[in-house]
Amino acid sequence: MQIIYIMSSLRFSKVILAILSFVWISNIFTHAQVVFPLEKTYELHRSLSSQNGKWATTNTYDCILKFINSSSFPSRGSFPNGFLFGAGSSALQIEGGSHEGGRGLGVYLDVDKFSKKIEHYKRYKEDVKLLKKLGVNSYRMSISWNRIMPNGTLEGGINQEGITFYNNLINELLKNSIEPFVTIMHFDYPLALQQKLGGFLNRSIVTHFKDFSELLFKTYGDRVKHWTTINEGEVTAIFQYMHNIDNMSVEACPTTGRICTEAYIVLHNFLIAHATTSYLYKTKFQAIQGGEIGIALSSGIYVPYSSKPEDVAAAERLMDFYWGWVLEPIFHGDYPQIMRKLVGNRLPTFTEEDKKMLNGSTDFIGINYYTSHFARHESNRTKVFGDNFDALAMSEVKNIEGKTLGYMDQYGLNFVYPEGLYDFLLYLKQNYQNPKIYITENGIASFKTPNPLKDEHRVAYIAAHINATKAAIDAGVNVRGYFAWAAFDTFEFQAGYSRNWGLYHVDFNDSLKRIPTDTANWYRNFLTSDLIGLN
Repeated sequence: MQIIYIMSSLRFSKVILAILSFVWISNIFTHAQVVFPLEKTYELHRSLSSQNGKWATTNTYDCILKFINSSSFPSRGSFPNGFLFGAGSSALQIEGGSHEGGRGLGVYLDVDKFSKKIEHYKRYKEDVKLLKKLGVNSYRMSISWNRIMPNGTLEGGINQEGITFYNNLINELLKNSIEPFVTIMHFDYPLALQQKLGGFLNRSIVTHFKDFSELLFKTYGDRVKHWTTINEGEVTAIFQYMHNIDNMSVEACPTTGRICTEAYIVLHNFLIAHATTSYLYKTKFQAIQGGEIGIALSSGIYVPYSSKPEDVAAAERLMDFYWGWVLEPIFHGDYPQIMRKLVGNRLPTFTEEDKKMLNGSTDFIGINYYTSHFARHESNRTKVFGDNFDALAMSEVKNIEGKTLGYMDQYGLNFVYPEGLYDFLLYLKQNYQNPKIYITENGIASFKTPNPLKDEHRVAYIAAHINATKAAIDAGVNVRGYFAWAAFDTFEFQAGYSRNWGLYHVDFNDSLKRIPTDTANWYRNFLTSDLIGLN
C-alpha cells in the first residue's frame, strides 16, 4: 500500500508495510538504479521511474506480458528440484466459523464480527480441489490458536473439534499432493491471553506459545514438514504497539517526544517465543519427524532519498530497525548496534540462555515482499509517520528528484519494483550466511479493476517477481519456494474484502462462489506446462 491510503486500509504486511518496506545497503549496492540479470526484463521500469510517478501501466503490462510469453521467460522446470510453488492464506482471514466448532475469540475482535469470512472452515474440501487445479505443490496456511485452545492455555482445555478440522484439512492437502506449509501464529491469538496477561507484553506468554506449538508438533508433525513460528512480528510491534493501531497498546506512545517502549518488549518476547519453540522442535521432534522450522518477515529494499550521507545512513538505519531487529539476534546474538545507541535502555537485553536458544533457531527465513521505498533522514522524531520513531528516518515513495521505484500500478495502488525482491534476496545471502529462503508472500491487490476476474495487472506483477526470484537463484541465493498471496480473497482487516487479493475471486453476491481470475489461469499454465501465457 502507498502513503496515499495507508490510514484508510490497515492491512499489515500487504498494506502498511508497503509504505515502509525495506532497506538500501550502501556497502553492497552502490547506486539506486541497480543493474543485474533482470535488466532486459525491466527496461520499462527504468523509463517509468523517470516519469515522476505517472501511471503508465498499460504500456508496462504490455511489455511484461510480451516478455513472459517469450522463450526467455523461465519455465517452472528451470527452477531447482523440489522447489515449492504455492499460494497462501491465513486462518483469521478466510476460515470463518468464528463462533462455531468451539473456537474462542481472538485479539482481532473487529475481524471476528465478520464471522462468515469465505467459509473455508466448512468448504475446505472444495478449496483444496481448487488448489489442486491451480497446480501448486504447497499451500501456506496457519492454524488458529483460538480454535485449538480457546482459552490459550493447556489448563483451559483443548478443543477437539479444532484438532479434527486441521487434521482433515492437512490430510486433504496431502491426498491431493499439496504440502502444508504451516504458520503457528499469523497475527491472531486468543483474546483470553491478552486479557489475563497483556498478551506478548508479558514474557510468561512464551510458555503458552510453546505449549500450543508442542501440541501442534505432536498432532500434525508426522505430516507437516514446514513450520513457521511467527509471521511478521516486527509489523505487529511497530503498528500495534508503537502507532497503536487496533488499540492494543497500553502505553499509547505520546505525541510529544514519541518515546516508546512497548514495541521493543513485544518484539523481544516474539523472538524468545520463536527461539523457545524452535529449540523444542529441534531437540524433541525434528530428528523423528524430519521437518524444518523458521520465521517469516516483511521485506523490501530502502534506497536513499538522495546522495547526501544523512539519507544513505537513514536507509541503513531503517534496515536495522526493521529486519536487523529480528535477524541480528538470531544470526549474530544481539540487536543492531545502532538500535542499542538510539533506543538505549528501552531496548531489552538477552540472557546468555536466550542467546544460546536464538543461535541456529531458524532453518529458513520466510520473506513477504510487496514493494520497496526510498528512505529520508528525519531528525525530528515527531514528524516521523508510519516508521519507527527511533530510527530518525522516513519512508518515501519518491526521491529528491521526484522519481519512484518502479511504476505505480493503478489497479492495485502499489509501486511495482521486482528489482527490490532481487536486491533483498542478495542482501540476505551476503549478510546472513546464505540461508534457506522461502518467499512466503508476494502479490498485489485488484480493487480498482472494472472486473475483478480480469486482473492482467496481477499477471504482470506475479510473473515479474517469479522472474526476479529465478535471477536471484541464478546469482547463488538459496531460495527454495515461492508463494503467491493470496489463494483466495482474504479479509484485509479494516478494508474487508474490497481489495480482491485472491487468485480465486469470491463472489459474495452468489453464495461465496469461487471463480478463477486471469492470474489463476496464468499461474496454472505456468505451473503445469512450459507454455507460458494467458488463457
